[in-house]
Order: sequence, then structure tokens, then C-alpha cells
Amino acid sequence: MDSSVLILIPARMASVRLPGKPLADIGGAPMIVRVMRVAEAAAVGPVAIATDSTEIAAAVTAAGGRAVMTRSDHASGSDRIFEALGKADPDGRAKIVVNVQGDFPMLQPADIKAALGPLADPAVDIATLALEITEHAERTDPNVVKAVCSAVAPGRMRALYFTRATAPTGDGPLYHHIGLYAYRREALARFVKLPPSALEQRERLEQLRALEAGMRIDVALTKNAIFGVDTQEHLDKARALLGR
Repeated sequence: MDSSVLILIPARMASVRLPGKPLADIGGAPMIVRVMRVAEAAAVGPVAIATDSTEIAAAVTAAGGRAVMTRSDHASGSDRIFEALGKADPDGRAKIVVNVQGDFPMLQPADIKAALGPLADPAVDIATLALEITEHAERTDPNVVKAVCSAVAPGRMRALYFTRATAPTGDGPLYHHIGLYAYRREALARFVKLPPSALEQRERLEQLRALEAGMRIDVALTKNAIFGVDTQEHLDKARALLGR
């Protein structure tokens, strides 16, 4: 395990569409614990949960994990993990910070490892994941964020834009962006200090702030059908796939 890599998983109880979802049972364990186990199994660095909830912290601690308490007024998960980073690693040993969403129960350890790959290139500030869209309905679904990319190497692309629209036009694959991020520590510090950008506010996509500031985001491709649990329907689907 590499002490220069730290995995942080933001989690809060105040979900609008599915309140309390981090503690929803999936296969006999709270969802946040299931995601924590996947992150631990990746074995790329220590793992901590960043939360403002004592209930979540208690569940994580009971499962043998580490919880870092953060403020409750953060505007985004990126802000939450930046605060947690300062508390979990005050000495600055971690040079790469992986932001794993706490509502990704379908995530696999290989996905976390894949997200770290693009950071082997010193020109890359932030790395993330995408999946080729195979269901036609997802091509036009604004809830499925598309990564518009240029190929760099097999299985790796450079992000040019992210959008809720169907893009790019014409024949060819479309890619569903998966919101798992691996940041260089200095890139995360720069990112959270930037004001929200015009395109970020228009598309409601935080990652556009980084692109508008000239930061480079590269994308590793995964074949794993990862989805976030935002509704009861999503939760039912995850339970069916992973077992109650």
C-alpha cells in the first residue's frame, strides 16, 4: 500500500432524493461500508470516510474503518474531501487524493486502480473514469453526463469537455462520465480555491471549472457498469445485482 495515495469517500445523510442513503443496507452492510471495502481492496493507499454525520461515522467505525468529521456547510464533495485531507494527512505525505463517491456500490477495486493510471503522466492534473454508452436511451438522457474526449493511448483519453447534452454529434461512441476523481494534491488545492465557472454553472458540472481554468483531466476507460445510487429505484437495482 502506497502512503503517497489517500482515498477519501465523502458521505452525508442529507440526500434530497434518497435521505439517509449511505446507511441503506445492500447485501447485509450499509452502502458506505460496502464502498469502503471496495476502496480497501484496491490496496493503493489508506482509506477514510469524510462526513458531517455522527451516524455515518459510527457505522464506519463499527466496521473497522476510519471516519474524518467535516463541516456540514460544504457546497460539494470536493470541498469536503479537501477539508478531510488536511485532517487525515496534515503532514502532506499523500501526493495523490482519490475522491470515491460513497454512493457507488457497483465500483470495483480495478476501477480505482485504473483511475490512477493517467497520473503517471506529469502533464495530467486530474484523472477520472468513463464508460462507453451502449444503451440508446442514455445517449440523450441529461442525467447521463457525457465525456467528450480525444484519444491519447489505448484505454485512455484527454477530456475536452463534459456535458449533459448528446455529444459529440455524428457517428461514433459516446462516453458516460463516472464521477470518481484522482487529484494531484496541489491540483485539488488549486481547484477548491477557484470560483464556480460560467460553464460549470450552466451545465451544473463541477469538473468544468477545472477545464476552464486550464487544468488537464485525462479519462481512463472502464467496462464496469458503475452507477450512482440517487433514488429508490437505483437502490433496488443495486440490491438486486449485489444481493440482499
